[in-house]
Amino acid sequence: MKLYVSKINESWIVDRLRKEWYQYNSDISTKFLHKCDLIWLISPWTWEKISKKNLESKNIVCSIHHIDFDKFNEKNVKKEFYEREKFIDSYHVFSSSTEKQLKTISDKKIIKIPYWVNQNLWFYIPEKNKLRSKYGFNKNEYLVGSFQRDTEGHDLESPKFSKGPDIFIKKIINLSKEQKNLKVVLTGKRRNYVINELEKNNISFSYFEMVTLKALNELYNILDLYIVSSRVEGGPQAILECGISKTPIISTRVGIADEILDENSIVDFQDQLGIPNPLLAYENTKEFCIPNGMNKFRKYFKSLLNEN
Repeated sequence: MKLYVSKINESWIVDRLRKEWYQYNSDISTKFLHKCDLIWLISPWTWEKISKKNLESKNIVCSIHHIDFDKFNEKNVKKEFYEREKFIDSYHVFSSSTEKQLKTISDKKIIKIPYWVNQNLWFYIPEKNKLRSKYGFNKNEYLVGSFQRDTEGHDLESPKFSKGPDIFIKKIINLSKEQKNLKVVLTGKRRNYVINELEKNNISFSYFEMVTLKALNELYNILDLYIVSSRVEGGPQAILECGISKTPIISTRVGIADEILDENSIVDFQDQLGIPNPLLAYENTKEFCIPNGMNKFRKYFKSLLNEN
């Protein structure tokens, strides 16, 4: 009895998670769809890559990362959800907030398991000043990070409101009044909105568009603060990555923030800045490291495989 994890092929974080799953769980997994008994749709849209015959004949678990109801209520999004739901046996979510959302639109079984974090990729590096020098920063700058896309792809101008880039900018402006040597560190694609707003407000920034995972971990380690400003999130993985690398972080109350961060590190959508507590976040994140962070997934999938 084997599990098949749907393919993504978008150079997205879920591609890496899929690879890590197969690396550590080959005993219950197969990369061949025709040999599996259970299909894990690790990203919902991948159902379109699987034949109707396989969807009907195999047990289907679908991961829902988050639900943006502003977009869900658009005709095509809602229609696709219910077309896919005909084939779903159970859902997997990463946080209590997504579980509550999903229960309002589906009566299927839901299991909540946060994703794991790979401690071999994300870890604390003590030599901060050397790292800063490597990336062109000095020890006196107050570095604030944001490593997730903030702009819609259809025009590369409109803010992706679910990620809260307007909230991020508001908090950066407020923080810059306290930290005169503040500088924003950006990575990733589609950062157009935040870059434009930083320029409008004369706030200094450095942009590393695409970097290796090694470099990304190093960039986490040079930060004085990382900000998650999202309105809607499934994880986000940045909370776990900051936690395990002891990167100071504040976040809006989304995804797994409540499970990882100090209450004082969780902020509202307005002017509140919050107080990072990297040591508590580190302690709370350790249980999600590989392989322990995969154990609940293994237990759940094995129970489903044994039912077949």
